[in-house]
Amino acid sequence: MRPAVFVQSPTTGFRLRPAHAADLPALNGVIERAIATWPLPERVKRLTLPSYCYQPHDLDHLHLVLAEDAGGIAVGVAAWEPAHPRDLPAGRRGLLLHGLYVDPDRQRRGVGSRLLDAAAAAARAQDLDGVLVKAQAAAVAFFKSRGLHALPVEDPARDYPHRFWLTAHA
Repeated sequence: MRPAVFVQSPTTGFRLRPAHAADLPALNGVIERAIATWPLPERVKRLTLPSYCYQPHDLDHLHLVLAEDAGGIAVGVAAWEPAHPRDLPAGRRGLLLHGLYVDPDRQRRGVGSRLLDAAAAAARAQDLDGVLVKAQAAAVAFFKSRGLHALPVEDPARDYPHRFWLTAHA
């Protein structure tokens, strides 16, 4: 069952809501435009893009939240799922932020921050400790600016190099 719609104040210029199968083309468009800005060779972006886009079956396993502007245009998307305990800080229970993407034309306007806040709120609602983030190198500055704590790489063969923890409870 999908939770209630997250509505932001009118001053933000966008709202958050659960994504549905009909939203997949629009939210995958946001992902494609965001990935196009990553500092990677074009071939790498082209080859990896399909692995970042969401399919209808992902809606069965992930919670996807869509940010849309006042005109109903998709401007951001976030997805999360329960995290595997081995990936979490010792003794913690949490969600894994599967992805957070903001349309490049809408970045630095609070969309990414609100999507991250929604993931933290989902963790709180499930009485979990926080949210694990496995970030792309280009997104490290965003997560650091939001005050997330960098997690150490204990096993370089297994651990993602840019891991962060967002505590859900104040």
